[in-house]
Amino acid sequence: MSDKEILTSIATPAAPAAIGPYSQAVVAGNLLFVSGQIPLEPESGELVGGDIEDQTRRVLDNLRAIIQAAGADMDRVVKTTIFLADMNDFAAVNGVYAEYFEATLPARATVQVAGLPKGVPVEIEAVVLLK
Repeated sequence: MSDKEILTSIATPAAPAAIGPYSQAVVAGNLLFVSGQIPLEPESGELVGGDIEDQTRRVLDNLRAIIQAAGADMDRVVKTTIFLADMNDFAAVNGVYAEYFEATLPARATVQVAGLPKGVPVEIEAVVLLK
């Protein structure tokens, strides 16, 4: 069996289409690897307006849509990485992030980066346990 036979791409119109040569998510065994999501509206592919809280909600809604398309939910997220253009947004992003996770919180890293796609302030990726 080749590696390609054990990997499955996940794609859903409920989240923005990939803006490059990558999958929204890939299933490998019982793990789902969700590509970094930025604050794009799924229908239009346009950036959402508003403040960092509004943009973080859009990112997490996009993340959740992909996770649900794979048959899981946010309670199965085991690890996230948050990329911030400005670490001064940490508290605001953290507040919104807490609204999406309960009980067992995922492991997490948060890093400030020099830049993100389309100049957005926040991007979040996740690893999810499917089974």
